[in-house]
Amino acid sequence: MGFFQKWSDKLSGHFEKGRPLHVFKSLFDAVDTFLLTPAAVTHNGSHVRDAVDMKRIMITVMIALCPALLFGWWNVGYQHFLSVGATPGFWQAFGFGFLRWLPMAVVVYAVGLTIEVCFAQWRGHEVAEGFFVTGFLIPMIMPPAVPLWILAVATAFSVVFAKEVFGGTGYNFLNPAIVARVFVFFAYPSVISGDSVWIARPGTCDAVSGATPLAVDVAQIPSDWELFVGAIPGCVGETCKIAILIGAALLLFTKVADWRIMLSVLVGGAGMAAIFHAVGMTGVPVLTQLLMGGFLFGTVFMATDPVTAAHTRAGKYVYGLLVGIIAIMVRVLNKGYVEGMMLAILLMNVMAPLIDYCVIRIHIRKRKHRIARSKV
Repeated sequence: MGFFQKWSDKLSGHFEKGRPLHVFKSLFDAVDTFLLTPAAVTHNGSHVRDAVDMKRIMITVMIALCPALLFGWWNVGYQHFLSVGATPGFWQAFGFGFLRWLPMAVVVYAVGLTIEVCFAQWRGHEVAEGFFVTGFLIPMIMPPAVPLWILAVATAFSVVFAKEVFGGTGYNFLNPAIVARVFVFFAYPSVISGDSVWIARPGTCDAVSGATPLAVDVAQIPSDWELFVGAIPGCVGETCKIAILIGAALLLFTKVADWRIMLSVLVGGAGMAAIFHAVGMTGVPVLTQLLMGGFLFGTVFMATDPVTAAHTRAGKYVYGLLVGIIAIMVRVLNKGYVEGMMLAILLMNVMAPLIDYCVIRIHIRKRKHRIARSKV
């Protein structure tokens, strides 16, 4: 890293206030902090010093997402060739999926980072690392056939209206990646609904062979093992549950994600699915409900977002339970939107501050009662 450090020290003076390149200072700082350790340190007062900063947390999340992404590249290519009656080799399918994903990622990062840099320069702030994970997530939760211009519009909408208008990273109360997907669903439903959109080139494939598990009758749903392995049509990163669980293990081991939220979402979803199955409102078993669609992906990578989730210990249990319950309720009761996980998380993002407030008020009331009893 010595070369990068010398390069940074040499160029940094050209971006200071009053110099010609000052307008690009936020962009320079973003590249500098991404490649090198930030130079800012604490000097006065009491501080907790820890090597785990935002950049390391974001990198850990991106590493945890890699198994699902790598499998997604292969699966996108595999589903495409399967739909046209061809039998691809591993690298042929993997390469096709990568080349399909790459323009999506480029568009998302180009649009999102440009907007973030503009806001940071306008406010005189540094560019936070939060969008690196958001930009990683958005292409993974979109259909591989989504038009790039729609992806660009959705990314711009989510960054501006779900994040920057509230102050940027750490101040947003909605998950920007989920907002991007929900925006596409409501603004351009034809590109994210139906069967053929889940194949990379829908114009060349048979819509029946490309139907997702959420879009078919109970009798046609793949087996639990097929859902677990994930070689089925779906979003780029949501189909392989094995890869998602590997990512979950890393997040839990590094304590980047909270196990309370993951466990509560699974318990809430399983409980609601069991009730619906018991009363005959759906013929889908509990385990199948948890393996279908983006339920597990949302549980591991979206519901656990430390910014938009509940922060109190008891609040995390309530938050997770309600996410799981609402996700299954939307899936079973609303046939117009069978994948309810993203809407459930978005709704609970809005409710998370209220949940934390109620938990804190309950704790304060209990403490007052204990103090009153101790004085008697």
